[in-house]
Amino acid sequence: MSDAEWILVRDLLPVPGWLAGRGGRPEGYCHRQMIDAVRYLVDNGIKWRSMPADFPPWPRVYAFFARWRDAGLVAELHDRLREAVRDFDGRDQEPSAAVIDSQSVKADATVVLAARGFDVGKKITGRKRHLLTDTLGLLLAVLVTPASTTDRDAARLLLTAARDRFGRLTRVWANGGYTGHLVDWSAAQLGVVLDIVRRSDDISGFQALPRRWVVERSFAWFLRSRRLVRDCERRTDTSEAVICWSMTMLMSCRLAAHRQQRRSQTSGEAA
Repeated sequence: MSDAEWILVRDLLPVPGWLAGRGGRPEGYCHRQMIDAVRYLVDNGIKWRSMPADFPPWPRVYAFFARWRDAGLVAELHDRLREAVRDFDGRDQEPSAAVIDSQSVKADATVVLAARGFDVGKKITGRKRHLLTDTLGLLLAVLVTPASTTDRDAARLLLTAARDRFGRLTRVWANGGYTGHLVDWSAAQLGVVLDIVRRSDDISGFQALPRRWVVERSFAWFLRSRRLVRDCERRTDTSEAVICWSMTMLMSCRLAAHRQQRRSQTSGEAA
């Protein structure tokens, strides 16, 4: 992280238990070192044992990653960064509309057979990432399943969890794969309108469809992180944590750039 990013991220980090008076052993390495190491692994797609010597030993970095994954601390940091980005863009911190879609990716040999599946439509053997984003493309919820899981089945779990967290969520845009009973179920059980954005049969080739392109861009953002080009995690919650880390990298860079731009404009006006 740059110094500008660290200034932003430092104030949003969860407070360790030993600093908050809840007991526990003080950590041997500072959070900036550990976060930089995890970000390096996600960005470059290396193995844990290939961690460069400039960072703390890989077992300590992995222990930090696993502790933050299991305690939900990476999700907490991610949510705070998302609220900061939305606040900077003049949006309410809690979204009222979202976009849902899925992406099938190949699974590495480290993924056991019970945790992978075959996507008949995409002809891919691996896992499927189900994403719910806001209208800016920022991640609201993620669910990783075997690729054989249908979009409608995963959407029931994803939308239920999102509706419990975001009380203002009332509208979700989706593609034709989410048609059927899911539309009626989401309206009756969750009070969420599922709006299907269909592709015209008269148009051939690529077409950026309204609202749907937002989540497609989010998938493209994730693929900038080499660790997410394919799924090589043994556990699905580890894959979800890696996705959260990837999005935190994007949001911290964006916030730092926005703050630098604002400072430049302020100094220009003062001059």
